[in-house]
Amino acid sequence: MSQGKGIVLIVAGALVLLLLSQALFVVNERQVAIKFKLGEIIKTDFTPGLYIQWPFVNNVRMFDARIQTLDAKPQRYLTSEKKNVQVDSFVKWRIIDVATFFTSMGGDYLRANQQLFRIIDKQLRDEFGKRTIQEVVSGERAQIMDILTLNSQTQAKKYGIEIVDVRVKRVDLPTTVSESVFDRMSAERDRIAKEFRARGRADAVKIRAEADRQYTVTLAEAYRDAEMTRGEGDAKAAEVYANAYGKDEEFYSFYRSLNAYTTTFSNKGDIMLLEPDAEFFKYFNQSKSNKK
Repeated sequence: MSQGKGIVLIVAGALVLLLLSQALFVVNERQVAIKFKLGEIIKTDFTPGLYIQWPFVNNVRMFDARIQTLDAKPQRYLTSEKKNVQVDSFVKWRIIDVATFFTSMGGDYLRANQQLFRIIDKQLRDEFGKRTIQEVVSGERAQIMDILTLNSQTQAKKYGIEIVDVRVKRVDLPTTVSESVFDRMSAERDRIAKEFRARGRADAVKIRAEADRQYTVTLAEAYRDAEMTRGEGDAKAAEVYANAYGKDEEFYSFYRSLNAYTTTFSNKGDIMLLEPDAEFFKYFNQSKSNKK
């Protein structure tokens, strides 16, 4: 009898624990919750804490209240120039109205991501279609992201979703277009390099011509100055000689003759054919007459 009571107590305890587990639920700060009564939503404004419900009559579904990420595969879009660009983007979103999110999306995050992708994809297509490749690559990317965030927020609210941010990670050109752009860039760089080389050669010719001109002018001026200096020296020497000749003509004549003898007889192999009484031997003859 006691054994039967023990089993009954155990079963009763298990039922109580089961009822308590069904009756109690916890909402933490990272969650939002919906409370149903026979499938009908009756409450959504739960704050973090412990709550009680009627087992089998009520049920609760929890959803993540944290920011979610939609990181879609890169997509191709046409620019205003009808050029394809490969765009890699992502969306940050979160639930702000859990009841609307549940009724519109069935509480399915995958379905929500698909719907958000359609919204963002259309926005990207529209915005890229208004701009050139240069604008979307470098000039107006930040502006595009701001417009996408603002426009998509309005559409996402009807699904109980808030768009926190839309980011464009990369904008790439397709391989064929990239090769064409690279070829054009390479040709442009070659053209600029050739232009610089041609300019350098022209400048080099000018510099050499100017250097040659300066060299010629400097050499001519130096030669002119040398000739002027030499002429001045010769004039000064002539003046000195003239002054000396005027003071003692006989001595000056003798001095000049001695210099002529020194220059003439410096080489023993030299031969001169002159008359013995020539003017050149004037002072030799005078020396002989003096000895007699």
